[in-house]
Amino acid sequence: MRIVYLINGFNGGGAALPVADVVGALQALGHQVEVVALMRQDGRAEPRLREAGVRYRILGPERLGLRSALRLLRYLRANPPDLLWTSLARATLLGQLIGGLLRIPVISWQHNAWLKPINVALMRRTRALTRLWVADSVAVRDWAIQRLGLDPARFLVWPLFVADPAAAPAQPWPGKGAFRIGSLGRLHPNKRYDLLIRAMARLTQKAPTVAGGIQLVIAGSGPEHDRLQALARQLGVDNVEFIGFVDDPGALLAGLHGYVQPSRNEGLCLAAHEALQAGLPVIATPVGQMAISVVDGVNGWQVPVDDIEALADALLAMASDPDRAAQRGAAARADVLERYSRQRFEQTAAEILRRL
Repeated sequence: MRIVYLINGFNGGGAALPVADVVGALQALGHQVEVVALMRQDGRAEPRLREAGVRYRILGPERLGLRSALRLLRYLRANPPDLLWTSLARATLLGQLIGGLLRIPVISWQHNAWLKPINVALMRRTRALTRLWVADSVAVRDWAIQRLGLDPARFLVWPLFVADPAAAPAQPWPGKGAFRIGSLGRLHPNKRYDLLIRAMARLTQKAPTVAGGIQLVIAGSGPEHDRLQALARQLGVDNVEFIGFVDDPGALLAGLHGYVQPSRNEGLCLAAHEALQAGLPVIATPVGQMAISVVDGVNGWQVPVDDIEALADALLAMASDPDRAAQRGAAARADVLERYSRQRFEQTAAEILRRL
C-alpha cells in the first residue's frame, strides 16, 4: 500500500519529531510511505527524517492558505495514494476535504486534548470524512470523543514514543554542585513556564538554601522567550537558564538530575517521555499521556495544573532528597523501556491498518 503522511510542517517539536518512527513502523509492515508537509515551518525536524532515510516533500514555503490547498490537490490527483494519513488540525481538515473529493481513505491523528474553537467547530462537521481516528494518548482520545463527537468504535490509541535502551542515562546528583532540573518545550503559554518561574520564586521564599542549590534549565524557543526572561528578572529568579532549541535533547537530559513539565494541555508529551527514558524523576501535571506514564511516588511527582504552591513543593521534594529522586529516576527508565518498546509500537501500527 502507498501511504501519504500529511503534516502541517517540520517544526522542531511536537508532532513532527516522531514522524520517522511512525514511517519506520509502517515500512516494516511492507508499505511505501512519503511524508508531505504543507510548508517547511522552522525545518528543525528535517534532519531526523533525513537520517532515517524518510522520503518527504514540502509543498510550499508560505503560510497555510488557498495556495497550499491547491498544491495538495494537484499533487494527490497526480500521485493518488491508497491511504492519506493526516497529522495536526490544518493538515487534517485539508486532507479530509481533498481525500473525500478524490475518494482516498483518510486516517487522522489527534495529538492534543485541546483545539482552537474554530477547529473544533470545523472538525465536528468534517469528522465523517476520516475513516479511522488515532490519538497519541488515552486522555486525548477521551477528550476528542467528547468534544468532537467522534465514534469510540473508530478510535485507537497509539502513543508516539519508541523507547531506546541505548539512550544515555542521566547520573545521580554527585553530592556537590548544582542540582540541575530541566525542561524541554516550545516557549508557549500552554507549557506554563511562567508558572515554573513563579514556583521557583516561591521555593526561594520557603526554602532558600534548597532553592539556591538548584539550576533550572529551559530548552526551547518560541514567542514567550522575552516575557519569560523579563518575569525571571522581575521575580529575582537568577538560577534559570534559557538555552534555546537543542538539536540533541538526549545529551541535555543525560546532564540533568530531574525534569519538570508543568503544561496545561498535552498529548503524549515526547519530551517528558524522553526524560523518563533518561532515568530522570519527572514532575508533571496529569494531562495527556503524562497522567499514565508519570506515577506519583513511583517515578516522579504529579502536581495539579496551574498550582504554584504544589509545583514549588514538588521541586523542594525532588531537590532536597537526591537519593529518593535517583530511585524514582531508575524506576522511570525501567518502566518506560518496557511500556514503550519498539515491538509494542509496531504491533499497534499493524492493528490500526487491520482496522481499516
